[in-house]
Amino acid sequence: MARYLDVHPVDPQPRSIAQAVATLRDGGLIAYPTDSGYALGAALGNQSAKDRIRDIRKLDDKHHYTLVCADFAQLGHFVHVDNSVFRAVKASTPGPYTFILPATGEVPRKLLHPKKKTVGVRIPEHPVVRALLAELGEPMLTSTLILPGESEPMTDGWQVKEELDHVVDVVIDSGECGSEPTTVVDLSGDLPEVVRVGAGDPSRFEE
Repeated sequence: MARYLDVHPVDPQPRSIAQAVATLRDGGLIAYPTDSGYALGAALGNQSAKDRIRDIRKLDDKHHYTLVCADFAQLGHFVHVDNSVFRAVKASTPGPYTFILPATGEVPRKLLHPKKKTVGVRIPEHPVVRALLAELGEPMLTSTLILPGESEPMTDGWQVKEELDHVVDVVIDSGECGSEPTTVVDLSGDLPEVVRVGAGDPSRFEE
């Protein structure tokens, strides 16, 4: 059964955050709230947790996993951000956007898109996520918690606990969270490509 942590949405309790991060470091998988619905999170180099995410969401090999980063400086260690996209990414973070960019050598090879050698990155605004990242000290491997056959992410902690009780290790509940997934923008090519329209305004990336 998953451990259920009731966490304050604005001022997360350090003890609860430390428990969740200890689970990540021990190779566990957590479900946590973000500014764009629930997500599944794991430690960066945890291949087994990545496989668990894939199984829960029934993902194929073309899926872009995302690294949730604490800030722009941390993001820059894991993806290449050239001058042409720097301003666009900087102006949109923190916020409900996921950017697909060429990965640096800091990203484990098994997390990369098999052909493009790219990875998703985002910097969320949610206080609980920011507390998790501060305690963890590195990006978190993540994927929006959209169950097979659904188009929207899960948004209720108790429902997540009931649905995923035996396939995740921790569920963090902080009350209401965003209900729309992130807007996904592929910036790895010559022109921006909006892959998924979600909570973030896509117009700044459209011609």
